[in-house]
Amino acid sequence: MCIALASMQLFLILLCHVCIQFTSFLIHNEENADEVHCSRKRSRAAWKITEEYLMPFVEREKYQLSQHCRLHPDNDIFRDQEQNKIHVDINEWRCGYCRKSFRSEKYLDQHLGNRHSNLLNTSHSKCLADLCGALHCDLVMDTKSRKSKCNPAAAARNKHLCEGLADKCFPVNHGPSAHRLHEIFLRQFCDAHTCSGGHKPFSRGGKKHTSIFYLAISILTLMLVPLFYVIVYLYQREMRKDSQAFKRISRRGQKPKPS
Repeated sequence: MCIALASMQLFLILLCHVCIQFTSFLIHNEENADEVHCSRKRSRAAWKITEEYLMPFVEREKYQLSQHCRLHPDNDIFRDQEQNKIHVDINEWRCGYCRKSFRSEKYLDQHLGNRHSNLLNTSHSKCLADLCGALHCDLVMDTKSRKSKCNPAAAARNKHLCEGLADKCFPVNHGPSAHRLHEIFLRQFCDAHTCSGGHKPFSRGGKKHTSIFYLAISILTLMLVPLFYVIVYLYQREMRKDSQAFKRISRRGQKPKPS
C-alpha cells in the first residue's frame, strides 16, 4: 500500500514537472512569435533621411505616396510609437502611452520595446531599417561599420535596391510629378552607390532649417530698431530744447537800441 502511494506521488510530481516545462515552452514560443527582428535605431535613421532629403520634394510636387511604396509612413512598424515619444527637455523623454518619464531616448526605446510591443502593427508593415543600404544610413549615423574601402558588390546591391524603390514609389508612367520625383530620387540616393566616387549622396540638398544664430539676430534686430528710434527722438527733442534755451539767453544778452 505504501509502495503504491509513493509511486502515485512520484507520478504526480513528474506530471507536474512536465506540465510546467510544457507551459514554459508555449510561453517562450509565444514571446518569440511576437518578437520584432527590426532595428529601431536604423529604422529611425532611415525615416529621418526620408524626411530630410526626400519629403521636401514630394511636398513641393504635392505628390501622394502609394502604400505600395515602402517609404510610406504606414510601412514603418515603429511609426506610431515614434509619434508617441514626447521630448520634454534635454534630459527628459516621456511615453505618450503611459506618460512615464525617462532621462534619455535610449531608455524610452527600451520601455517601448518591453511594455508596448503589443501596439506594433506587424501584420502588413515592413522594417524600414531594411532600406538603410539604399538610403545611406551609415553615412548619416556615422557608424563604425562604415568601411574605408568600397565594396563593388555591396554598392551594386544597394544601387539595385535603390532603383527598385524609385520605380515602386515614383512610377514614371504616373504623370509628370512622378517622373520628376523618380529622377530626383535617382540623383539624390542611387547615383552615389558606386566605387568611383564621382557622386555624393543627397546632392540635391534637403530640408532648409532656420539657423538659430540667424533667428537670434532677427529677434535682436526687431528689439533694437524701436529702441533706436526712441533714442533718436529723445535726442532730437533735447536738441530742440537746448536750441530754444540758447535763443532766449541770446535775446536777453542783447542791448536795447537807443531811441
